[in-house]
Amino acid sequence: MPMTLTQAGHALATPATYTDENHLHTALTLLRHHEPVHHVDKPGYTPFWALTRHHDILTVERDHTLWLNAPRPVLRTTALDHALHTRRTQGNALTSLVHLDEPDHRRLRAVAADHFRPAAMRTLHTRIRHLARHHVDLMAEHGTTCDFARDIAAGYPLHVILTLLGLPASDFPRMLHLTRQLFGHDDEDTGRGTGTPGDHTGVLEDLFASFHHLTASRRAHPTGDLASRIANARIGGQLLDEGTAASYYVLIATAGHDTTSSTIAGGLEALLRHPAQLQRLRDDPALLPSAVEEMIRWVSPVKSFMRTAAADTSVRGVPIGKGESVLLSYPSANRDEDVFGEPFTFDAGREPNRHLAFGFGVHFCLGAALARMQAAALFEELLPRLARVELDGEPAWTATTFVGGLKRLPIRYSLT
Repeated sequence: MPMTLTQAGHALATPATYTDENHLHTALTLLRHHEPVHHVDKPGYTPFWALTRHHDILTVERDHTLWLNAPRPVLRTTALDHALHTRRTQGNALTSLVHLDEPDHRRLRAVAADHFRPAAMRTLHTRIRHLARHHVDLMAEHGTTCDFARDIAAGYPLHVILTLLGLPASDFPRMLHLTRQLFGHDDEDTGRGTGTPGDHTGVLEDLFASFHHLTASRRAHPTGDLASRIANARIGGQLLDEGTAASYYVLIATAGHDTTSSTIAGGLEALLRHPAQLQRLRDDPALLPSAVEEMIRWVSPVKSFMRTAAADTSVRGVPIGKGESVLLSYPSANRDEDVFGEPFTFDAGREPNRHLAFGFGVHFCLGAALARMQAAALFEELLPRLARVELDGEPAWTATTFVGGLKRLPIRYSLT
């Protein structure tokens, strides 16, 4: 039977939807075409409005005084919202850039901004290329088969961001494990326990415990890395409190690599599904910057953010009351037929490419330049050495409504 609008809206609040690209985009296309401002009232979730058109999402992103991140920056179950609210009242809530509005957001963003500016990226370029080459060498060590998502795409950006932060290599496996539990808490392969609110807050507690120790260490012995910058930053003359510092570390150490690994794995999967584009890119390496943008659009590793209306307003003529929330669907915006020609075709040379995968406005992704550089470096190293590559089984995606991508991408290949 054809999908109804109600079913399409409920799909956005169903983690399993994001494990099936066809099902996801059937729902999003239906909403875009027939009810781009759609009210979702699904059991287990506080009701919200789903926005699926590029123009509407861009309009909301531009107006950060009307549309607030707090108190509901991410789509979660009502039970998990309640559990996190309890943590907040106890003074140990996650308060990262994702959760904050002006002026707190601007002040906190400035703490780490210099580490992600173009000049800083240029100093990282050699290190990133070295790590990219190392991970392509790892593919050669695997022989002729590997799980590209698990064996290559996960570890490479993890090493980059945790090295930038200043963590020792011995911490990398634990950070990867906790990141998967944090973003994949609804996935049976990656979630902790049964995915209850207590399981999710337990992951946060483990992350906070690690990073409280890091704050104390860098305050006692600054080393010049990003962790030291955060630990010793002052806003209004005061050091960041431990919870804010730990939240900053959590954001960088988790979202700072997981989204990039999803882009890299999903980018390769897209090239395998579009072999003419893979050959086009191999024939003309100058297309790589535009191909990376297309990978980011195609994967849209951040599935959604939420915004809450600070006053009565409307979107596309639909009244939305003060205190009501909207979901910004980035996979839908990035397939919007009004903006992208043939949006369901992967085009390595797509120009222009006005995707919203990094957000827009004051909340534009802090690490966008780093993500682009890492993806480009990996494919610059990989493509010239690929004599042959093909799928070696079915890919699998993480169940999520927030951040995620491929968790398995089995491939068969030969390298030169």
